[in-house]
Amino acid sequence: MADIKALIKTVVTPLVQYPADIAIDFKETNRYLEYNLTVNPEDIGRIIGRQGRVASAIRTIVYSVRVSGPKRVRLTIEDGQKKNS
Repeated sequence: MADIKALIKTVVTPLVQYPADIAIDFKETNRYLEYNLTVNPEDIGRIIGRQGRVASAIRTIVYSVRVSGPKRVRLTIEDGQKKNS
């Protein structure tokens, strides 16, 4: 699991202005190995890109990693802002 985290961090770090704010959380469900990428709110546009092209490219790279077993990798991108409940 740490290899996928390292891959995400390696791909994302050169794209952002605040690399110290990058956080990657991992959660395993019945069907997925879920990774939540959180970046500084000022960097979210750089990660998503125009019409989501950068986010799509990041997901393509991450999803191409071979994992053992039937589970698939899922990447969610969040902007780091606290959500009001």
